[in-house]
Amino acid sequence: MTNVDLASRAGISAPPCLRRVRALEEAGYIRGYHADIAPEMLGFTVTIYAHVGLTSQAEGDLARFEQMVGDWPEVRECHMLMGEADFLLKIVAKDWDAFQRFLTSKLTPAPLVSNVKTALVIRTRKRLPGVPVEEEPDDDHEDEHAAG
Repeated sequence: MTNVDLASRAGISAPPCLRRVRALEEAGYIRGYHADIAPEMLGFTVTIYAHVGLTSQAEGDLARFEQMVGDWPEVRECHMLMGEADFLLKIVAKDWDAFQRFLTSKLTPAPLVSNVKTALVIRTRKRLPGVPVEEEPDDDHEDEHAAG
C-alpha cells in the first residue's frame, strides 16, 4: 500500500501520514517490511515444527542456543516456551532428505540439546502476519449505538 493510499484510508493527508509511519517505525511498532514468499515456488517443500528440550535452562545456555539457531538458515522461527519443551522451531527444507540431514548433523547433536520432537506440516490453512488490529469505529456509528 502506498503512503497516499494509507493516508486516504486514515483520513489524513500524505505528509502527516508519512511522519506517523516513520514515528511508528522509530518507536519499534513497525519492525520491517517483507515480501510474502511462497516456499514451494523456491523448492522448499517441507516445513517442520520441532519442540526442543535442553539439558540446562540457565540464561547463558538459553542465549547460547538462540545464538546457534540464529546461524541456521533452515530455522525460520525460534520461540522460547514455558512448559514441556524449551523451544519451538519452525524449519524449512527442500525435501525430506534435506531435513533429515539438518536434524542429524546440526540440531540433534548440538550442544545442550537433550531431546527433539518433530511434527511435519501437511498443509497450512491460515497464516497471518502481525496481530489483529481493530479499526476504530466512525463517530457517527458510535452515536447510533449509544442512542439505540
